Amino acid sequence: MQEYVLSVKVANNNGVLLRVASLFSRRFFNIKSLNVAETETPEISRMTIVVAGDRKILEQIKNQLFKLYEVQEVNILENAVCREHILIRAGRTGDDRHKIIEIANLYRAKPVDIHPDSIMLELTGEPAKINSFIGLLKPFGIVKMVRSGISAIERN
Repeated sequence: MQEYVLSVKVANNNGVLLRVASLFSRRFFNIKSLNVAETETPEISRMTIVVAGDRKILEQIKNQLFKLYEVQEVNILENAVCREHILIRAGRTGDDRHKIIEIANLYRAKPVDIHPDSIMLELTGEPAKINSFIGLLKPFGIVKMVRSGISAIERN
């Protein structure tokens, strides 16, 4: 199955996120990533949704989204800038921390909290870069991690 990134502009009203999520749930479509925030216009929010499936499923999703009153625009992003943000705490010993800092420097991750046995890092980048970073930190023990989900905007 292929992954697709959808950009959905919706009215910034209470309950819109729930209605969109329910639409996916009722039809057994899985949301791999979901990011929602206000746009340059406070009355409008942009949802960036990553789904897996084929083109037929994608068209079904698009058609179902347009049935919701608050949905104003749905775009399948094929040529877009995609970024993700991660906060991750890793390490079990002080020695681990020094090795983790070396990895962080390679990825240009920023330390945001240092503990005697672990370190919390912040990184923004393409999802593949984030996945690679996580893979390198796993041997040191990941204590906690949170990912923002993909934010994307189409190129001109």
